[in-house]
Amino acid sequence: MTAHAHVVPHHFDSAEQAYDSAKLGVWLFLVTEILLFGGLFVAYIIFRGLYPDMFHQASRVLDVRLGAINTVVLICSSFTMAMAMHRSKTDKNPLTVWFLAITLLCAAIFMVVKYFEYTHKIHEGLLPGGLFHNPEFTHPKIQLFFSLYFLMVLVKTLRGTVDKSYNTPVEMVGIYWHLVDLIWIYLFPLLYLIG
Repeated sequence: MTAHAHVVPHHFDSAEQAYDSAKLGVWLFLVTEILLFGGLFVAYIIFRGLYPDMFHQASRVLDVRLGAINTVVLICSSFTMAMAMHRSKTDKNPLTVWFLAITLLCAAIFMVVKYFEYTHKIHEGLLPGGLFHNPEFTHPKIQLFFSLYFLMVLVKTLRGTVDKSYNTPVEMVGIYWHLVDLIWIYLFPLLYLIG
């Protein structure tokens, strides 16, 4: 693999300015994500307070084992993403690529588990809003739980090549990746362990 020198875009004075701009942009994006999930968490708290019996009933159909597997997968992916960020700063590009590949594999495992979870829920009619159609549930607001469940799951992936002179993409995705992991750490007990 041949090394490529990073070219600073013409609208920046230096690589440092480009890096600082990228970092500011990612943090602004993360603020919007935190606002989005903050709103969802507030909705969760309000509806959980209003309908505790509904949340208890609905949470029983979630597979705790699959949620636990995804928790472990995301924690592992957070570690491999952190290692990729570290290695990208030390010019150990083959290790960076391996850690990114493992992170992407973890993301794929997460998505496969979600596929099986969602397929089962779709088959059972456990869908958000007006799409809900499962006669086993008697609570009139049961759709709220599954609307929150589907809205509160988020995963992104990464692709790219870097070296120590330009590791901005790895750094920026790493910051976002850790936010995803942090949000999942809250989602797992709130959705899977409330029963």
